[in-house]
Amino acid sequence: MKLIASLTSPYARKVRIALAEKKIECDLIEQSPWSSETTVPSYNPLGKVPVLVLDDGTTLFDSRVIVEYLDTVSPVSRLIPEPNRQRIGVRRWEALADGICDAAVAIVLENKRAAKQRDKDWLLRQQHKVDLGLQELARELGDKAWCYGEAYSLADIATGCALGYLDLRHPAIDWRGHYPNLVKLAGKLSKRPSFAETTPPAA
Repeated sequence: MKLIASLTSPYARKVRIALAEKKIECDLIEQSPWSSETTVPSYNPLGKVPVLVLDDGTTLFDSRVIVEYLDTVSPVSRLIPEPNRQRIGVRRWEALADGICDAAVAIVLENKRAAKQRDKDWLLRQQHKVDLGLQELARELGDKAWCYGEAYSLADIATGCALGYLDLRHPAIDWRGHYPNLVKLAGKLSKRPSFAETTPPAA
């Protein structure tokens, strides 16, 4: 298998962490979908990373689909619980964390436009999503050790990737100053080899 990914993508990082936790060997091919020479559309018609290319040439895209696939091919370190209610709970966490990333990425892309072309209302709307998303993450986490249930799961991976992306692209968002429980979680996650080895390069 090979993974086509950008080292700064929070979605790709989620998949790379899952690969590490599941102890699945996979070649990493670095590509930016924004490069004029990118070949990403030949693997994913939507032009997005990550893309997992299976040994038979089948391509899987969207990080949620990829992680679910990886969790089924190896019994090591199950990241998504099998009982339906617990499974939905973990996937809900993932959707919330990914939604924060979606809004944060949208802000980055809008700010790449010329200043006079930027839509201020759009930027405020995306910022509001990030703010409310962080509030919900902190509220849901409370004083628990892990995001969902009694063990480390995909919910923690997705949350950690979202917080890491904010650190990378939005250092002005002071989530560390407002949510000590998220800070504690992020600190615990940073000590795991899977997180340490996938820390995105400085922008």
